Amino acid sequence: MTLLSRHAANLFWIGRYVERADTVARLFEVGSRNALLPNTSGGYRNEWESVLRASGTSRGFAAKYGDDVRERNVESFLFFDSDNASSVASNIENARENARIVRTSLTSQTWDALNNAHQEMRELKRTERSKLSMNDLIDWTLRTASLIRGTIEDTQLRIDGYDFLNIGNYLERADSTARLLDVKYFVLLPQVDFVGSGLDNYQWRTILRALSAHRAFSWAYGGEVTAAKIADFLILNRKAPRSLITCAEETCWHLDRLARAYGNTTTAQTQARLLVANLSEISVEDIFEEGLHEFLTRSINEISDLSATIGDVYLSGEGR
Repeated sequence: MTLLSRHAANLFWIGRYVERADTVARLFEVGSRNALLPNTSGGYRNEWESVLRASGTSRGFAAKYGDDVRERNVESFLFFDSDNASSVASNIENARENARIVRTSLTSQTWDALNNAHQEMRELKRTERSKLSMNDLIDWTLRTASLIRGTIEDTQLRIDGYDFLNIGNYLERADSTARLLDVKYFVLLPQVDFVGSGLDNYQWRTILRALSAHRAFSWAYGGEVTAAKIADFLILNRKAPRSLITCAEETCWHLDRLARAYGNTTTAQTQARLLVANLSEISVEDIFEEGLHEFLTRSINEISDLSATIGDVYLSGEGR
């Protein structure tokens, strides 16, 4: 059981690290799009600080750069800094290292995708920064993460290793959707009058584009973009692939597969089902009555608690 737990942890964290690299790139896209808008309102806006706060890396950034929150420093910190455990480079490196440990549990296609990502990141780190555009870095990260996930989906046997890879992926995706939504909270509008304004709507559309969900949202809702519609789409809509409820249900589905495979239902399954039930019963009105930021903060904590329970039940923690 010790060997199984150790390998399960490595596979779980491969899923999380790949999705986390994807999230950092999407956060950076939100910041870069919002930074294009001139601050003609006279209010306070710092898009890069919002990205750091939503990613949970403000303290680490401040320790290295102080209050010099500008695009180039944030780019270096979030993409290339190996001292930052949340950077794209760190996540790719950690995913590949976990894959190396459980090489025999991965198909050659999955291993090649992870190993090639690691090699390509090393080349990017050696490239002169002036030759790397922000859009190229974002596109490379999103394309690489999609390739790795695609090889997992297309080539891995549907056994417990596949479930642990996906549980890690969907837990991290739920966390990332909540954090990307929360960027909107941290990008402070200068005054209440700007709610519903062009600036407000542009920022909401930026969130959709960063989640590759703008067209899907239009198909599902059409018409005007509002905070309530976007919250419904990214939190409660089961048809949306990155919504909190979709991620919770997928996590629950894979945990239930483990329960059947091992012949034992645990507190992890119970906790996951409770998360799904709570999201099924809540409405958008309930969310905004609680406060979107407060709801998202609570959701991030609940996702973290479920991850910890899964760690206690199934994982040794050595893969982390």
